[in-house]
Amino acid sequence: MSDGVNTVQLDYGSEGLPLNLKGLNTTVLRPRYIEGLPDEHAAFIESVRNPYGTQPLRELITGGESLAVVIPDITRALPSDRLLPWLFEELRGIKREDVTIIVGTGTHRGNTDEELLQMVGPEVMAKYRIINHDSRNASTLLRAGRSPYGYDVFYTADYVKADRRILMGFIEPHFMAGFSGGYKATFPGIADLDAIQTYHGFTNIAHPKSTWGILKGNPTQNHVRAAGELLPVDFLVNVTLNTDRQITGYFCGEVTSAHEVGCVFSKETAMVRVKEAFPIVVTTNSGFPLDLNLYQSVKGMSAAHPITTKDGLIITASQCNDGFPEHGAFKSQVLRWASVEEAWAAIRSPEFSEPDQWQTQKLLQILRTCRVSLFSELDPELVRRAHLAPIEDVRGAIDAELARLNRPDAPIAVVPEGPLTIPYVG
Repeated sequence: MSDGVNTVQLDYGSEGLPLNLKGLNTTVLRPRYIEGLPDEHAAFIESVRNPYGTQPLRELITGGESLAVVIPDITRALPSDRLLPWLFEELRGIKREDVTIIVGTGTHRGNTDEELLQMVGPEVMAKYRIINHDSRNASTLLRAGRSPYGYDVFYTADYVKADRRILMGFIEPHFMAGFSGGYKATFPGIADLDAIQTYHGFTNIAHPKSTWGILKGNPTQNHVRAAGELLPVDFLVNVTLNTDRQITGYFCGEVTSAHEVGCVFSKETAMVRVKEAFPIVVTTNSGFPLDLNLYQSVKGMSAAHPITTKDGLIITASQCNDGFPEHGAFKSQVLRWASVEEAWAAIRSPEFSEPDQWQTQKLLQILRTCRVSLFSELDPELVRRAHLAPIEDVRGAIDAELARLNRPDAPIAVVPEGPLTIPYVG
């Protein structure tokens, strides 16, 4: 029967979603919980004054020069509202008029003023210039150089022209690049659409090492680092977070050195081994802000995929209150073709090149071996056209699958925090 838990709270939107597990044979999979740092501010000061592989931040950047600070967009849970004031307090010699905060949207839509206020807080919003990156607007971009993999890379012009550069982000396992954080703040965060499409090409994404928790030999991560290194970066501020969005560690300093230490820490806490795959896996996309749309929700499905049996069922609870979303071509791609195999044949064609095809490819890879049901706020008919099964109740979907299997005691995995937990069979 159950592993002793009768009810679990799924991370869904801002409020969560309770799931009754009574009578079910469930295994609840969570990351190893790490308490938040007792004094996040003090730990920040300690980290930036004793960084990995470089000088202390306040000695490295002393003022009189322009500074670009890159932060992630609203779809990432970085507590920028806490970190940015501490950063600028440490950089006392920098004039506010010399600072530009660049929101690394990648191919996502720009963040609204309301979202920016939520992300950075009223003090930073009032004092500093903040711009959204736009990967599609060539007039806002400048060439950074040519990747050793054979294509030009353009970044937000203010980043290219800046005298000094700081990257901010958080580290967690990533379903393509192995881990988030590091140079991903710039590539794809503030890169041009053509470069993003090139490195997200079918062959790179299909590579077996372009997956969760792998850095070495991961072609996606290799492209990220190669493009990120085209311009000098002065300092990295990366953090790890627990499921309460509290900071559990700082990894600051030279980009690669600090990032790799953080990735080791993240892997030890976020990745969970199971003995065998499950016929039913319930997952989420970690709640707000990560479950704003279906595009991002592919990550939660991808986290469940490695521990789901062939032809098994992944039940995903993801609010998707921002839709598919409307930016890019993801919505068009997932609705365009009548079947998964027809879509797969089109996407893998060497002639096919569209924004967001990498996310569509990841979704199709899941759907070629598993079925996916979705509890969300999306129009059910659109969910069906996207080759997913809309459901109105998570427990009801579990019971229906158990009845279909004629196995009332079939094992079920529940991953309440979605891609904050990365399970694997081993």
